[in-house]
Amino acid sequence: MNVEELFVENGALLKGHFLLSSGLHSDRYLQCALVLAQPGAAEKLGKALAAKSAVKPDLVLSPAMGGLMIGHEVARAFGVRHYFTERVDGVVQLRRGFALKPGEKVIVVEDVVTTGKSTKEVFEVVRASGANVIGALSIIDRTDGALDLRAPYAALWKVSITAWKPEECPLCKNGIPAIKPGSRVMEKK
Repeated sequence: MNVEELFVENGALLKGHFLLSSGLHSDRYLQCALVLAQPGAAEKLGKALAAKSAVKPDLVLSPAMGGLMIGHEVARAFGVRHYFTERVDGVVQLRRGFALKPGEKVIVVEDVVTTGKSTKEVFEVVRASGANVIGALSIIDRTDGALDLRAPYAALWKVSITAWKPEECPLCKNGIPAIKPGSRVMEKK
C-alpha cells in the first residue's frame, strides 16, 4: 500500500502555513481525517498497522481526536477492544468508564506522530494504571524514523516534513498567517 498516494488521492496532503498541535509550524499538513473518512482506506490502514506489531495486544489505546478512527481499525484487525484518552484541562486521561487492568498489554495508536508528546502522555496513563505499554503505531511518522519513544514503534509512512519553532518560522517572518487544522487546544505558555 502506498500511503502517500492515498493522501494525495484524498486531498489530504495540504500545503500552506500550519500551526501543529505540537506548537511547531509547518508548510505541509497531513489531514488523516480525509483519508480515514473512506471506510475501505481506514480498514486497509488498520490492517497494515496491526501487521507491523510483533505482539498482539489485549487493548488498543489512542489519544482523541486524531487516533480515534485508526485506533478503532487497528483494534478491529487485532480483534481486541479500543479505548481512547481525552485531554481535560491539559491533562490526558481515561474517561467514559474506560479502565485498564494491571498487566494488560496495550499498544498506543496515533494518526500522525510529530514530536511524540501525545504518545508519551498516553504511555503515562497506561503505566499509571499498572498496564504494560508494548509499543506504538502510527500511520505517519513525521520524523522520518528519528524519534525514540523508548518503546517499539512502527509507522506506515516515515516522512521528513520540516517543522519550525514559531520564532524560527520563515512563513511567519514573511507575514503569512498560520491556520490550525489539528484538534488539540493549544496550551498557553
